[in-house]
Amino acid sequence: MFEPCPHLPPDPAGVDWRHLNVHRDGVRGGEFYVACLEYAQRLWVERKAARAMLCLDRALGADLTGDEPELTEWPLPYLGMAWIMAHTPPGVFLGNPRIHFQHYGGRMNEPRKLQRQWRAWACWALARVVFPDLAGDPLHLVDEPSFEKVDEGLRRHGISGEHDIWLAAVSAARCFAL
Repeated sequence: MFEPCPHLPPDPAGVDWRHLNVHRDGVRGGEFYVACLEYAQRLWVERKAARAMLCLDRALGADLTGDEPELTEWPLPYLGMAWIMAHTPPGVFLGNPRIHFQHYGGRMNEPRKLQRQWRAWACWALARVVFPDLAGDPLHLVDEPSFEKVDEGLRRHGISGEHDIWLAAVSAARCFAL
């Protein structure tokens, strides 16, 4: 077992896939968002780093306006995403986060396509900070945005203050990568 990620909520006892499944047919707002964060924590603690990142992808896809009380306690999980990437030890499967987010950002669909696409590119940028030597997928031809474009995309399509949360995560990721 891993020590919990300090940037995610503690997971309630017995959390598994059913924790998210209860939201399958409902609104994917604040409650779904926190459920994703809690399940990501459970997956991380169980040494399932790649699956924890995928769960954070789902949290970033939640339908949030920015006014949800859940966001006050648990801001968008850019810092948790960077922390998990940086703290996954060798031998624990993480995949190639740069390629994952390159594909995700380049193939996003509705709902809220632009918001979710810029969030994927924001995570791609974090992966580039944490893993500067990881190569992208040369067969997936897509225009990879600059950090400035990602910031602009989050400012235009994210919720209020999202770009500040991301910039703080970028700064922390630079420290994690040392």
